[in-house]
Amino acid sequence: MRKPPLHTSFFNAFRGVLLMVKSERNFQIETAAFFVNLFLIFYLKLTATDAALIIIVCSGVLAAEIFNTAVERICDIIQPEFDKRIGFIKDISAGAVILMAIVSVIVGFSVYWKYL
Repeated sequence: MRKPPLHTSFFNAFRGVLLMVKSERNFQIETAAFFVNLFLIFYLKLTATDAALIIIVCSGVLAAEIFNTAVERICDIIQPEFDKRIGFIKDISAGAVILMAIVSVIVGFSVYWKYL
């Protein structure tokens, strides 16, 4: 199979992000938080280092949510009925998201306290 042209690969990747925004409530909330943070970066005039930290952790939460959704969808295809083992896989996948979210809140407090 031939690889698609580069612009097609980028289009498909951005389509994947758009599908997440359209279909996943948690991703919508996390995306809104990302935009709030972008606003605060400019409004509070964060240093480049502080802004980078905020953007990295916000992006990490979004990426973790995408991976979590992918894992959950694959699990649902493999085993549509309830299975304790699949539940474990889904739980640890969601655990990665909540862990990243907690870290991002800690980083946010660590960064923003200097500016407020």
